[in-house]
Amino acid sequence: MPGNKKILVLAVIATAVALFFILDLQQYLTLAELKVRQEAFQQYYDNNPVFTLGIYFILYVLVTALSLPGAAVMTLAGGALFGFLPALIVVSFASSIGATLAFLVSRFLLRDWVQSKFGDRLGTINQGIQKEGGFYLFTLRLVPLFPFFIINLVMGLTPMPSLTFYWVSQVGMLAGTAAYVNAGTQLGQIESLGGILSPGLIFSFVILGIFPLIARKGVDIMKKRRALKNYSKPEQFDYNVVVLGAGSAGLVSSYIAAAVKARVALVEKHKMGGDCLNTGCVPSKALIRSAKILAYGKRAREFGFRQTETEFDFGDVMERVRKVVAKVEPHDSVERYTGLGVECIQGEARITSPYTVEVGDRTLTTRNIIVATGASPFVPPIPGLDKIDYLTSDNLWQLRDLPRRLVVLGGGPIGCEMAQAFSRFGAEVTQVEMAPQLMGREDSDVAEYIQSVFDQEGVRVLLGHAAREVLCDGDEKTLVCDHEGTEVKIPFDQIIVAVGRKPNTRGFGLEELGIRLAERGTIETDPFLRTNIPNIFSAGDVAGPYQFTHTAGHQAWYAAVNALFGEFKKFRADYSVIPWCTFTDPEVARVGLNETEARQRNIDHEITRFDLAELDRAIAESEDRGWVKVITPPGKDKILGVTIVGTHAGDLIAEYILAMKHGIGLNKILGTIHPYPTLAEANKMAAGEWKKAHVPAKLLSWVEKYHNWRRND
Repeated sequence: MPGNKKILVLAVIATAVALFFILDLQQYLTLAELKVRQEAFQQYYDNNPVFTLGIYFILYVLVTALSLPGAAVMTLAGGALFGFLPALIVVSFASSIGATLAFLVSRFLLRDWVQSKFGDRLGTINQGIQKEGGFYLFTLRLVPLFPFFIINLVMGLTPMPSLTFYWVSQVGMLAGTAAYVNAGTQLGQIESLGGILSPGLIFSFVILGIFPLIARKGVDIMKKRRALKNYSKPEQFDYNVVVLGAGSAGLVSSYIAAAVKARVALVEKHKMGGDCLNTGCVPSKALIRSAKILAYGKRAREFGFRQTETEFDFGDVMERVRKVVAKVEPHDSVERYTGLGVECIQGEARITSPYTVEVGDRTLTTRNIIVATGASPFVPPIPGLDKIDYLTSDNLWQLRDLPRRLVVLGGGPIGCEMAQAFSRFGAEVTQVEMAPQLMGREDSDVAEYIQSVFDQEGVRVLLGHAAREVLCDGDEKTLVCDHEGTEVKIPFDQIIVAVGRKPNTRGFGLEELGIRLAERGTIETDPFLRTNIPNIFSAGDVAGPYQFTHTAGHQAWYAAVNALFGEFKKFRADYSVIPWCTFTDPEVARVGLNETEARQRNIDHEITRFDLAELDRAIAESEDRGWVKVITPPGKDKILGVTIVGTHAGDLIAEYILAMKHGIGLNKILGTIHPYPTLAEANKMAAGEWKKAHVPAKLLSWVEKYHNWRRND
């Protein structure tokens, strides 16, 4: 029975809309028609004011309820025919009633189906609408990011109460309605072309143009006051911005703030440089480099040597890693940043209000706060793991003795990099991954190839193995895994836990302030990197969605600029072109879509592949393994994504990052001179492969005939 009612309602609406277009009724809802019939309408209105207003009201409700084009023109017409106040009253109520009818029809016809089909994905949206739906709708009404008829229909699919929708629409659309009605009153006074430039009309269109900007600013002010109303604002501030955390995001944020002469404090409780310098990017790449040099020695015959011997002590290797960190350290030091104008403060910070940060016995007052506290290794709750001295990316750099038997738990970037490196030093490495492939974010051919390299180098890779327990029997330690219902035991001397990283959000005041967290545990931010308290910003691993040093620095620019100048101009963080690299040997670098994602999103695409086995420089260096894979739309050279597997892939990907950022296609890369012989030629060769696959066959057949004719002429 409910289904029959829906069909009946849908049929009535479809018939009404069809008649509107079949009878060409939209011709009466144009400015040109308004001017032609203005005098007749005005005369009829003067003779029948109540009846005319009633018919106008009903028509306006119908146009809005059926989401037909012409509401804006009808609003202008109301101002022209009835004058400002009568038109404002009629249009305000008619538009709100019509919008609510459209809302109710959308809810009746589609909400149950949409919620049942996409309810799991709409959970967060539904919760947001239930919590702050009225304010959200009010913002959309004031600042029309989308056409009002779309807002009416979409809101009908949400849990928003009908009464809330009506009164918020009534209030929210009032200011915009007034601007349009006022413009209509001025249009009604035009007697000649010269009247177009009348001051009143110009003023009306100026109001229409700047109204969204004023409204947006007003909404921002309202939001800010609402969020900060329970906190007392200091009469003056010690700082323009206080930054928590001296990792990549914190360093860049404070650097930018100091560069524009803001007073900035940078608070760090451990070491300047954060994880990247001390326990992440820098030490890991130093270790990987030493392991690669050792691996070259084992490949001596490939380079024409009968035999090489390399004697080493693992402790010396780790000492080199320490020295590399120490050499980079001055770039991120207190001395350097103090010289740049940043006040560096050592200690544990606690945010006590949106305006105050406590560090020890000091209370810092500040206009803005940037939370850049990073992330730390996630340690899963595996029974028995807490009974041993397990390793993570934080503490493995304290090792001075090479483990004989090493388990690496995790098949992501850190796990893969460390598994290969320690294996090259001579450890018996077993890598355990719960998923069916290594490097879960990469294409299967990439993961399978890296696994084959690991197999050749002696890394034992166990996929589909879920760690269940750690057993200790004297000095003997064993990891117990489940593999398709079968128990697998792996003895080990040391274990590296590398199953991901969790954002550092606890213990410094966010909970007490009510800073909202996203589903993945990161701090929830808007596109401008503001939290739900608008003068507290967040950037880097603690904010997500990406946990890369380069994206942390990228976000830091937006956080700093928006914190310092957001009252005048705000910038949305741009995640359109995000690259990353896993520093295995060979490296795996990527930007944009890969083949798997293109298929999952049903994006029509083509794949162009160039194998490095065909590249002269790669052959000369005995590094002719891997490939360049480019994703493009069918028949077009626009780059949707690139994956490179090979030596120095992280450097080679830069050309494609630039190309994607600035809309450069494969044709232009092909037309760019690359020095010979270099690895960078691989990018040009890949573009050449695309061109070869898109040769204009018909044109070439005519060209061939032309050449034949020229030879016989």
